[in-house]
Amino acid sequence: MNDLGQDLELRLVRYFTAVAAHQHFGRAAAELHVAQPALSRQIQRLERRLGARLLDRVPQGARLTPAGQAFLPRARDLLQAARQAELAVRDQAGTERITIGYVEDLVITAAVRELRRHHPHAEIATRHLSCRDVKALSDGSVDALVGRAPLPLAADEVLTTPLYEEHRMLVVPRGHPLAGRASVTSEELAGEKAAPCAFETGDWTSYQLLGPDVPPLDSHEDKLELVAGGQAIAVLPVGDLRSSLRPDLVTVPIEGAPPSRVVVVSRKDDPNPMIRHFRLAARALLPAPAA
Repeated sequence: MNDLGQDLELRLVRYFTAVAAHQHFGRAAAELHVAQPALSRQIQRLERRLGARLLDRVPQGARLTPAGQAFLPRARDLLQAARQAELAVRDQAGTERITIGYVEDLVITAAVRELRRHHPHAEIATRHLSCRDVKALSDGSVDALVGRAPLPLAADEVLTTPLYEEHRMLVVPRGHPLAGRASVTSEELAGEKAAPCAFETGDWTSYQLLGPDVPPLDSHEDKLELVAGGQAIAVLPVGDLRSSLRPDLVTVPIEGAPPSRVVVVSRKDDPNPMIRHFRLAARALLPAPAA
């Protein structure tokens, strides 16, 4: 029996779209900052409300049922409509606001802190984006995005501001034949199969896993585990220090690889003045990290 006497809660709809995007309750719960059991209960509430099962648990995570597949595009439309309604009201009220997205290891704290200092009454939010959040800018979930170029976004639809460049390094497990090298060349890595995430395009991505049979992975920790286990090697920007936290991994500089370019992008012709303020703060305060 469904809950026909209740309104559909947007929060439950948002939870459902997160699980559908990740196809995994655990990863969705981490993104939403809720406990996994609580997320499961909320999805069950939504299913009771709609009178249909939306997701099936499978060994790999979660899979949409036919009802879930039918509901997903409508759920996204509901969330986007709610977002547009909120923006329309805020525009009329003259409220300064911005949501800033960032990916992988990038740290934007200094620029956000400066933005808040100059605009103490503005609503400034940040959102860490996973590989599956590639549409966050186009659908209005974020107003600006700090990421590594090239991004899978139409050049005529976005405004791009370069911030800085980083060299690239190879990450291998200790004991690997390349682990003791002073450097390696890009030619030595040519031809290796890569498994980039959805935010990455081009021959050299911000984070490549190289190996004979590399599965697509969302989690950075899962990628490093694959490398540490000897199933792959990885190419990272030198500013990504997360691999240094593992004593079983070694980094080696790469010669001849194009640099990783960090940029700020936003929707072209977006009238939000906070975007320009953030760009200025980012250019001033987000230089390349010290080597």
